Amino acid sequence: MIWTPGETRLLRSLRTPDAIQQFLDENLDYNRELRGPSLRSPRLVMRDRTAQCLEGAMFAAAALSFHGHPPLLLDFEARRDWDHVVAIYKVRGAWGAIGKSNYSGLAGRAPVYRTLRELAMSYFEHYFNRRRERTLRRYSRPVNLERFDHLEWRTCEKPAWEIPEYLATAPHHSLLTIAQERRLTPVTRRVYTAGKVGLAG
Repeated sequence: MIWTPGETRLLRSLRTPDAIQQFLDENLDYNRELRGPSLRSPRLVMRDRTAQCLEGAMFAAAALSFHGHPPLLLDFEARRDWDHVVAIYKVRGAWGAIGKSNYSGLAGRAPVYRTLRELAMSYFEHYFNRRRERTLRRYSRPVNLERFDHLEWRTCEKPAWEIPEYLATAPHHSLLTIAQERRLTPVTRRVYTAGKVGLAG
């Protein structure tokens, strides 16, 4: 067994994707990485009670896999902005997501999306930078973290940098045409303000 008794009790209590999302939202501080980049394993996320988006997505993937789902990640690429990562899962053929973000609109999604493109586009209006530019451009194929089981990514004490390195090079699909990009306007101030609710730092 890879989990300690305490970790097992916590993971067993997170029976649904909604419960996992609630744990990310209510029990974990957002990791601002003020002392340099970090990459906590799910074990260290449970210990330290802090996570940035990739750490949160990896924890969610581990919790999903504990309950029988494959541990899948979806990577978003942005222009003039940070990339973002969520854990994804399927319920009766529809995709949902679980995520940790410093912006209120970039967390989880209910499992109602027929395709990954639909799921990715649900993030588009909420994905913006401090200049109010809509920045989301591409999404990856699903990445199954079982390919990194040799790194013991669920419980390792050292950062498994191979995971973000792979996400950066994995095939991605474009969401917009060049013409659509040229016609983009800034998000409204109301959407911008709403997205920053609870912003850490």
